[in-house]
Amino acid sequence: MTITTSSPTATTVRIDYAATLDQRSKVLILIGVLLGLFLSALDQTIVSTALPRIVADLQGIELIGWVSTSYLLASTAMVPIYGKLSDIYGRKYILLFGIVVFLLGSLLCGLAADMTQLVVFRGLQGFGAAALTSTAFAIPADLFAPAERARYMGLFGAVFGLSSVVGPFIGGLLTDNLSWHWVFFVNLPLGVIALGFIVAKLPRLHSGLMPAIDYAGAATLLLTVIPFLLALTLDKNDYPWTSPLILSMFAVSAVGLVLFLLIERRAESPILPLHLFRIPTFTLTALIGVTVGATLFAAIFFLSLYLVNVLGVSATAAGTTLIPLTLSLVVGAMVSSQIVQRTGNYKWVIIVGMAIIVGSLWWLTTLTPDTSIWMVRLRMIALGLGLGPSMPILNLAMQNAVPRTDLGAATASRQFFQQIGQVVGSAVFGALLTGVLTTSLSTSLAPIQAQLPPDLAARFDSSALRNGMSASEGASGEVVDPAVRIEQAIAEQFAVRRDLITRALRDADPTAIATLRSDPQLPAQQKAMLEMVETLPAAAREQALTQVLARLDEAEQTARAEGRALGQQISTALKSAFTDSVTTIYRYAVWLAVIGLILALFIPQLPLQRSYGQDLPPLME
Repeated sequence: MTITTSSPTATTVRIDYAATLDQRSKVLILIGVLLGLFLSALDQTIVSTALPRIVADLQGIELIGWVSTSYLLASTAMVPIYGKLSDIYGRKYILLFGIVVFLLGSLLCGLAADMTQLVVFRGLQGFGAAALTSTAFAIPADLFAPAERARYMGLFGAVFGLSSVVGPFIGGLLTDNLSWHWVFFVNLPLGVIALGFIVAKLPRLHSGLMPAIDYAGAATLLLTVIPFLLALTLDKNDYPWTSPLILSMFAVSAVGLVLFLLIERRAESPILPLHLFRIPTFTLTALIGVTVGATLFAAIFFLSLYLVNVLGVSATAAGTTLIPLTLSLVVGAMVSSQIVQRTGNYKWVIIVGMAIIVGSLWWLTTLTPDTSIWMVRLRMIALGLGLGPSMPILNLAMQNAVPRTDLGAATASRQFFQQIGQVVGSAVFGALLTGVLTTSLSTSLAPIQAQLPPDLAARFDSSALRNGMSASEGASGEVVDPAVRIEQAIAEQFAVRRDLITRALRDADPTAIATLRSDPQLPAQQKAMLEMVETLPAAAREQALTQVLARLDEAEQTARAEGRALGQQISTALKSAFTDSVTTIYRYAVWLAVIGLILALFIPQLPLQRSYGQDLPPLME
């Protein structure tokens, strides 16, 4: 067999952008990329504060969960696909496509006329956001060699931290002073600025290879991921874990996974190159990403439940309590990046970060109903210092170990696994919380409910209280204490009784008399008085009314004192149940973080590459 080789003129050397681009161009490109990433990160936090106003305006509260679910499905499922496409066509084109689609989705969301349209357009936003996040983490790998890249990795953690702080604030500001439409429209000017930087300064950043696109792999990946995510995120009150729909979705996902693996083994240019799993660093960082994603969700989401339902702070105050976590995360990311830049040792930075996460989660298991808000903030600061080094340096370690031709796919895949960890963590920990909370509340409330009238006891049923006291807020947004609610109910009942007695004795109102006679709780003496009320003179009726109202006032004071005591018992039971449930979540999260720490111990410490010279094989046109 004769082998024909190409002439020298047909050989093209892949461009080493890390060596050819000047520092000023790299910085401008990085600004544009960070702006694009900030758009995606901001959108995940800015919308939440506007949701109540959106639902009030568009109606359709039954679709409120899909506003985030449609975004999550599209953004998670498309991340690996965009990562591979960026390796083939270049980061620039995929990033520009993602920003344009994201901005189009933002515009349409702002113009949505009903909830159905908003859900669809949020999915379009997620479709574009996946391109932003998958390429944004890969572009630094094109611009900077690993040894130089470390100093910039902290900026990406800072972007997510900044978005989580300013997002809810900007969302509330725009919703209150303009309208909820502007939480989407605000993306447009920022997106145009990011487009300007990227169009003007970002080179194509392509591999130079043009392999066949893995359409079958992309299709089976979507067949695997979308049913899996839907099965996890659908409301389990409507669709229990054992329902035919959920089980069938898991079955379809399993079939899709088998087909995906079979196709990827034979594909010329697979969406998820399976040979990457033969690289220990890639496999380990992907698995650690799953644990970090799950523990991060548990730490933030379930802490908010504790703050609102146990410490009694408002939803707004609960959001501000998470600011120390965000700021310490930014500090941890920036400091750890500089340490790796100077020492070249990323392994021990990751290990120390994971160890701090383990310690912080254990510290969160010690929360009690009496823990002060400042002690909660200290726990958040510690957790942020652990998360800060973990996330960006895991990316650096992975990118330093994989072939440059697979950088986009590898970076997107690691991010994909972390997002899957968040979704799985939310579903599993959410189910665990519901089970523990329901059992604890049922046990604690049963003897208290037995002392309440049936209509009042129904207001404090465990199935209602497990949703938290945030559903019972006053006009100013403060949480109404159970004792106050019981006193208000007692006062309303006595006000009705006082009105009936007044009309019966003073006015001899037949309707009021008939209503009182039918009341089994009416004292016998008062029933006897009602029998002769029409024969009594007005002065006698007024004297009797004064005496009855005086006794009624005494009875009301006694009832309110007893109700206040029962309300305090309910409040204590509720706080204890929520505390036990949240700390149970953290106890499981600790073990998940320990697994991540153990995996980190096995990450190889490879020298950080100072150039791509040896990783740039010639390409045949």
